[in-house]
Amino acid sequence: MTSFSGKVALVTGGSRGIGQAICLRLSSLGARVVVNYQKSAQAAEETVATIKRGGGEAVAVQGDVSQLLDAQHIVKATTELFGRLDVLVNNAGTTRDNLLALMKEEDFDLVIRNDLKSVFNMSKAALRPMMRQKYGRIVNITSIAGMVGNPGQTNYSAAKAGIIGFTKSMAKEYGAKNITVNAVAPGFVPTDLTNSLPQEIKDGLVRLTALGRMGTPEDVAGAVAFLASDEASYITGQVLAVDGGLT
Repeated sequence: MTSFSGKVALVTGGSRGIGQAICLRLSSLGARVVVNYQKSAQAAEETVATIKRGGGEAVAVQGDVSQLLDAQHIVKATTELFGRLDVLVNNAGTTRDNLLALMKEEDFDLVIRNDLKSVFNMSKAALRPMMRQKYGRIVNITSIAGMVGNPGQTNYSAAKAGIIGFTKSMAKEYGAKNITVNAVAPGFVPTDLTNSLPQEIKDGLVRLTALGRMGTPEDVAGAVAFLASDEASYITGQVLAVDGGLT
């Protein structure tokens, strides 16, 4: 794997789960890491402490990425601290599951805002330093729900499908500026967002997976690190499913 030595990576929702695993992987490869969080200050600081114990360099930056002003603040803090921004991983997101007939309008709006608009906000904010450098790697975390749909998740599936369209369009807009934009679509990975699923649903998903097991945050982190690396410099606008063969 290409070294990230000298590079700066910003991971939204980096304090727990998949985001934390991405922070740890990029740090282990030499990146200086900004761990963005909204509310989980303790978890973010623990992630930073873990990175520092391993000899890496990291800092936690608070901000609500569903708000453009916050997104701009997070990117500004990153460039003021480290002088540059090379890798943006748009990982932050949430769920509010329900059948469409029972779904509240505010639950639809909240998921679109947190999962999709956040990608717009952060990517827009990151463009200025990346264009100035003539270098950037953006990796968006979508989901197989955005590719094949999922009952009870019309809001989440719509947001994640939107990320795929956003990824492909942005890739075409900024490829000439040496900025690649790709997406990773995890399958069933146990995190705080999936812990509430009934056990029979979890067992059913595993049965549908070719590899016969659930994924891990580290499985996703490996794919993100590849797409963010110089080894993937000729890959842009792509969606990589990390789903054990589920799709």
